[in-house]
Amino acid sequence: MAQENTSNSVTFLLLVFFFFTVVPSCCGWVGVNWGTMATHQLPPEKVVKMLKENGFRKLKLFDADEWIMEALIGTDIEVMLAIPNIMLDKMSNSPKAAESWVYENVTSYSYTGGVKIKYVAVGNEPFLKAYNGTFLNKTLPALKNIQTSLNNAGLGLKIKATVPFNADIYYSPDSNPVPSAGDFRPEIKDLTTEIIEFLYSNNAPFAVNIYPFLSLYGNDHFPFDYAFFDGGNKPLRDGKSLYTNVFDANLDTLLWALDKAGYPDMQVIVGEVGWPTDGDKNANVKNANRFYLGLLKHALSDKGTPKRKGTIDMYLFSLIDENAKSVAPGNFERHWGIFELDGKPKYELDLTGQHKKKGLVPVEGIKYLEKRWCVLDPDVTDFDDLPNSIDYACSQSDCTSLGYGSTCNNLTLQGNASYAFNMYYQVNDQKDWDCDFSGLAIITHKDPSENGCEFPVMIARGSSLLLHGGILDILNKAVHEFVVSM
Repeated sequence: MAQENTSNSVTFLLLVFFFFTVVPSCCGWVGVNWGTMATHQLPPEKVVKMLKENGFRKLKLFDADEWIMEALIGTDIEVMLAIPNIMLDKMSNSPKAAESWVYENVTSYSYTGGVKIKYVAVGNEPFLKAYNGTFLNKTLPALKNIQTSLNNAGLGLKIKATVPFNADIYYSPDSNPVPSAGDFRPEIKDLTTEIIEFLYSNNAPFAVNIYPFLSLYGNDHFPFDYAFFDGGNKPLRDGKSLYTNVFDANLDTLLWALDKAGYPDMQVIVGEVGWPTDGDKNANVKNANRFYLGLLKHALSDKGTPKRKGTIDMYLFSLIDENAKSVAPGNFERHWGIFELDGKPKYELDLTGQHKKKGLVPVEGIKYLEKRWCVLDPDVTDFDDLPNSIDYACSQSDCTSLGYGSTCNNLTLQGNASYAFNMYYQVNDQKDWDCDFSGLAIITHKDPSENGCEFPVMIARGSSLLLHGGILDILNKAVHEFVVSM
């Protein structure tokens, strides 16, 4: 009997040994960016519930929104909390300001059962060429002050400060456009290397934002399939390495730049990666779904890139559409969400990368304004004021779906006017006086959506709920209580 037990024990130990040698000791993860530049915010507690139900365990925020942080208390979601670029000057010049920010936004939530803050993102793409050097000399001092404040608060071992960079900080020369020729831009190379050295010494990761979609945007000569992971284009050869997609080529360009800077084993996470669904001819649900299916399968496998094997840690961009973002980069900026503005998923997506037919769980319990729309009055005959009215409506709302190649690009002039009027009307919570436009518009209860172009009804905010029905109940209750008290 003792001999049999010994044999079973040996078998068990061999199985344990096999498991830990064959199964990777760690695995990749998928996080998501939650931006909040929208006219009508979803209730944070409902969004957090949706995050948990869909299996998102990592979250990147662009500021320390109090309501979101409160909603995250007690969850297992690991958070990267950001300091906006506009605050870098203050954080770089004042250690006290850095300590105050850390105390208010990090320390106050870092208790047992609080918020699981993992990183503090110091700025967002501060070295972007479009900023013309505005934040170059602010970023490293701010990074040091924040990490010092985290250390002083006793949080430095578990919470690391980093800087999410745009991919434009590195490049391959035109004379040799392959990843192995990658290096940091000459004018920022020394400063970038200083930041890398500081991150490395603090065991903090290097974060980079990579957007294959932008390779297609504005470049009709870029090989279309090379932006995805299942394309049939001729691969790019770089020595013994073959590149079948632009994501790997871009990421390896960074890895080669880090190698040349003396940090070949630097931990790298992708801070933003995604595909928009409207606002450009290549921004649609079909392409976005194709991109994410390939990305997740690729990143969560052990294949890695030609230069670095293993899973790729990343935050998808983004969680929910943001209808108040700047469209300076392009109309697609307001349509990066995996979910619509009201929290409905745009397509099926298996976050494990296994290509299972798996629908995403929506944000539940969302209330909407009444089913009514503002449209061009069909009886109008004088259109002199129409162009100015459309321009005004679009300047105060979101008409990006009307652009070339977008979902509502094929509307008639009358349809364009109705769409613009309705967007203004909805953004302003369906107030009657916001559907006039010098007598050109009327309110209708018939849905004007057509040809795949949806005329949305906005989600209701607290104030708009009162204005649309609830206020009558409150008034009636108040009157009743007044009469009873008499």
